[in-house]
Amino acid sequence: MKVILQQDIKGQGKKGQLKEVSDGYGRNYLLPRGLAVEATADNLNAMRLKDKARQAQMAREKAQAQEYAEKLGAVVVHLKAKAGAGGKLFGSVTSKEISEALAAQHDIAVEKNQIVQAEPIKQFGTYQVKCKLGYEITGTINVMVTEEK
Repeated sequence: MKVILQQDIKGQGKKGQLKEVSDGYGRNYLLPRGLAVEATADNLNAMRLKDKARQAQMAREKAQAQEYAEKLGAVVVHLKAKAGAGGKLFGSVTSKEISEALAAQHDIAVEKNQIVQAEPIKQFGTYQVKCKLGYEITGTINVMVTEEK
């Protein structure tokens, strides 16, 4: 019996796979529990359409990540911070602050967990911070930290 798995099943396969299983296992276990559906022509066509839609969504997301990577290289994010003597900041500039400033100043939405800081920013100056946008695409954010008066 051929079935299309609706969920990941240990020892059988992943969601969306077409599998050949024994008749008893399919009829008595997989189908009644909703873990799989029978591989009819309609179900196979629906599976192909879902796969095609998922591929198109992934292509759109990858194109948007590439677009964001190009935008990030051209902009500078300005942050103001308080500091003590010698230009050392009180605390450090976090990825959350960078993400919020990027959205406010340039309308580019980047999640804070996508921003990767090699070391914390604890002094005034200009820094380049990496940003992992997904699909193996990375961008560079130029951050300028100035003194708050």
